[in-house]
Amino acid sequence: MPSEVGAVAIGCDHRAIDIITAIAEHLRGAGWEVAVHAPASGDDSVDYPEPAFAVASAVASGAADRGVLVCGSGIGMSMAANKVDGVRAALAHEAHAAQMSRRHNDANILCMAADGKAQIDPIAIVDAWLAADFEGGRHQRRVDKITSIERGVDPAGA
Repeated sequence: MPSEVGAVAIGCDHRAIDIITAIAEHLRGAGWEVAVHAPASGDDSVDYPEPAFAVASAVASGAADRGVLVCGSGIGMSMAANKVDGVRAALAHEAHAAQMSRRHNDANILCMAADGKAQIDPIAIVDAWLAADFEGGRHQRRVDKITSIERGVDPAGA
């Protein structure tokens, strides 16, 4: 975990209640302030764009330093969260990809899958992601080009 902890907004649809509950408990135990955007139980169907928007809005506004989203595949959450200006949501199925999304892309939201054939350790993935710092340098130029796309500007000319 990073030396300084802050606020993390986390969310899920009905398919990931157990995962998001475990992540919330783990992060609180590590000193993070955690805001959960999730249904009360797996019996309460929730469309993934709703928690994705809540978490992405919290990150974009500065109410949360980072966000974590989990749905069946992780794809829908990633697509929905990335519609919010200022959000760079990355889908990661393992810890190395999570680290690289922080180090090279300055991802501010981590998305993961609840379902699938691969057995993942979501806590290890979240820990690896939160512990990684953005490297800046040549990677900042690329993140700036992502931001230019948000503004409707061709990144080749940015």
